[in-house]
Amino acid sequence: MPLPHAVSQDAAESPKPTTGASTSSAPTDELGQYLAQNPAPEIVEVLLPDTHGVLRGKWIPGGAAAKIWKDGVAIPSSIFGLDIWGREVMETGIHIETGDKDGLCWPVPGTLKSVPWALRPSAQVLLSMSEPDGTPWVLDPRHRLAEQIARLKALGYTPCVAFELEFYLMKQAPGPDGVPEPVFATKGSGPARQNMYSMSDLDAYAGLLHEVREAARIQGLPADTVISEAAPGQYEVNLYHRADPMAAADDAILLRRLIDGVARKHGLRASFMAKPFLEFAGSGMHVHVSLLNRAGANAFGAPGTGDVLLGEAAAGLLATMADTALFYVPSYNGFRRLVPGSYAPTGISWGYDNRSVAVRVPNGPPKARRLEHRIAGADAHPHLVLAAILAGMLEGIEKHLVPPAPLTGNAYEASAPRLTYSMRKATANFAKSDFVERAFGAEFRRVYAVMKEAEVAAFEQRINPLEYETYL
Repeated sequence: MPLPHAVSQDAAESPKPTTGASTSSAPTDELGQYLAQNPAPEIVEVLLPDTHGVLRGKWIPGGAAAKIWKDGVAIPSSIFGLDIWGREVMETGIHIETGDKDGLCWPVPGTLKSVPWALRPSAQVLLSMSEPDGTPWVLDPRHRLAEQIARLKALGYTPCVAFELEFYLMKQAPGPDGVPEPVFATKGSGPARQNMYSMSDLDAYAGLLHEVREAARIQGLPADTVISEAAPGQYEVNLYHRADPMAAADDAILLRRLIDGVARKHGLRASFMAKPFLEFAGSGMHVHVSLLNRAGANAFGAPGTGDVLLGEAAAGLLATMADTALFYVPSYNGFRRLVPGSYAPTGISWGYDNRSVAVRVPNGPPKARRLEHRIAGADAHPHLVLAAILAGMLEGIEKHLVPPAPLTGNAYEASAPRLTYSMRKATANFAKSDFVERAFGAEFRRVYAVMKEAEVAAFEQRINPLEYETYL
């Protein structure tokens, strides 16, 4: 992912109206421009990413679309207190005990797009939530990311960001044993086919993959390289970098929706589960970040100062990694991905051109110098992942932290501190973290931790089939 030039910046910052209704003509102009260039949609899907990155929202009749920009969309603010199954987590304290009040959601400029895989003419638009008086809702992850972007801009830096997303294409129906099956066979008389970087695996599903690329073009998502990855039926789509970090996170969350929609249209299922198969590679979300200075040049590539700045940013990421691991690995299943030899990191480490470390500095000329953060699973919330990365980099830059020596060779055999393999331990680290409180606020830390504690408990309170097979 070279970074010589940035993709044009979109106005993707969440709007912050000072009253309950939008006072700018720009949003209405966006709808008007859309209708001038596209058939009138029968519905407009308004999409609000919840705390887990699950898209929630409503279908609005196309004829009533103007109200989205004029009046906003009322959605219960308690949507940010739902667990991964969409159930209320009462311990958050933001549900019926508050009267289950509404937040007011406003469309994110630049995100009104056609939905090319839909069965009927449809459009979609991202939302962000505010209080009725226009105050950004404290539990909306979008606003937490906006704060980190603003902090870096106050120092004279603009993050330039790109996401890489891995996923499996699977058959709609599970196999005879109830386990999902990828589109390519995993069992036979010989070893399972890994077929990394296989052109034939791309050709086998060329129709679907080309439709993904075309849908991305229609929606303005900067899809770049497509790769057949390290397991049967596993693919990766890279997004081109943006000098608009909020838009980059929007790209990632909308690309997941796009791939899922196109796969369903083809009678398949796209899964972003972090570790669907123990015997094969998990699916990650790698994030590339450089910092542009006020002149628009890559500050990491500046002679003399660039290496120091990059080292400080890497040191901050390492220093905050244990506290923020729950953002990168937010699911019970995700911790199964962090195993030695898997190309998913297991240690708190960094290095140059080394895919076994957590924070990698890819090869390239100074103008493309960047950090690649390799911990997050493909199921993580892009806005929270990026917010934690930027907050960690800020910690290192503001405190002038010095990183340990970069690792060479196999990081799985190094003595670097280990990332926890336990969601319960990661949740405990998060819940008591002073850094998380400083960067994200006490209320966000509390609510997120409470929801993840409930999620861990739901898994720990189940007896798995092997226990019955062994002990019954």
